Amino acid sequence: MVLAKEAMFLFSVMVVFSFFTTTVIGGTVYNVGDSAGWNGGNVDYHMWASTKTFQVGDTLVYQYNQQLHNVVRVSLSDFHSCNAFNPIVTYSTGNDTITINGPGHFYYICGFKGHCQAGQKVDIRVPKPYQLTDIRSASATKAPVEASQGEKRDLTK
Repeated sequence: MVLAKEAMFLFSVMVVFSFFTTTVIGGTVYNVGDSAGWNGGNVDYHMWASTKTFQVGDTLVYQYNQQLHNVVRVSLSDFHSCNAFNPIVTYSTGNDTITINGPGHFYYICGFKGHCQAGQKVDIRVPKPYQLTDIRSASATKAPVEASQGEKRDLTK
């Protein structure tokens, strides 16, 4: 039991340290599309995003020719239909930096005609960070406890 408590304490310290290093120091910087950037062409943005593990505090950098492209954050339905006419926000500098401030799905498309339909869109999935309460509930087990008269009781109910 003591060993389990020590392991839980060390794990908790690691989780807190990880949270603070991501929050204070900052996360990873991702150039969307890597060296090809946000220029459409032969980049499979779905495949690109699927090889990354995005976290709160990470930064997305979109680099592109602003005369030919932009970055439009949209809803899920607008992402699927490639509808740029109802944007959450539009970026158009050619060198846009977006910091991920919370968990969820963030949908980005190019709003220029035909670009999204040709595959210039990306779903950035950011999982919820683990919290100490998540760890405790996941590790809780229903262990019988000896009652005063020798009967077994389940105290987790």
